[in-house]
Amino acid sequence: MLKAITVRRSQGAQTIPDPRQAAPAGFRGRPVIAATPCDSGCSACVAACPANAIELDPLRIDLGRCTLCGDCAPACPPGKLSFDNDVKLATTERAGLVLSAQRPAPDPVAVSAALKARFGRSLKLRSVSAGGCNGCELEVNALTNVNFDIGRYGIDIVASPRHADGLVLTGPITRNMAEALQLCWDGMPDPKLVIAVGACAISGGCFAVSDAVDRRFLERFKPSLYVPGCPPHPLTFVCGILDLLGIPS
Repeated sequence: MLKAITVRRSQGAQTIPDPRQAAPAGFRGRPVIAATPCDSGCSACVAACPANAIELDPLRIDLGRCTLCGDCAPACPPGKLSFDNDVKLATTERAGLVLSAQRPAPDPVAVSAALKARFGRSLKLRSVSAGGCNGCELEVNALTNVNFDIGRYGIDIVASPRHADGLVLTGPITRNMAEALQLCWDGMPDPKLVIAVGACAISGGCFAVSDAVDRRFLERFKPSLYVPGCPPHPLTFVCGILDLLGIPS
């Protein structure tokens, strides 16, 4: 017991006191598009992108597709592309994830007065991996650990859809998981919301063109929050959900 107490004291306080002010060192976050012009006829960044997230004329990057792999930056001859460590990437509108030199950051999360009134003090979430690789799922699991401690804001991950107010969706939604996802959604009491976590959930990611994917669920139920990344940093989720519900840090 004394040894355990000594180890615990040596670790100190591990909880991030203010997620909105955190800047994790070494994290590859928001793409940065410089105002310098592209080389004439160059499309090296487009060719390097595995997720078809980059378009030209003008250069823009869709964070809803981007895997944050960073392959585009070294492929760009004039050095127009780079990445910073900004984790505040979530937004409430799908179109708000498309970045350009004129729109350097995702549109801010819009506070939902209705969701704040209903869930501002208590929000229970059910996580469903609809064909995910387990990357996003691991980061969702990390939300409840001592570092991010999302439970301090009254937000918890629950085991049953019957107890859930919101669905945390990860994965591209494979045909084999489409029915299970719908059953989970149907089992949740109203009112409820969807949170799309990761490039696969938002756009299909690298698997968007696969015939093994069935994304009709998202045609019927629009997410209230988009959390981009591959996988997203837990702080991206925390900051996004706090902003959506208007919860102070």
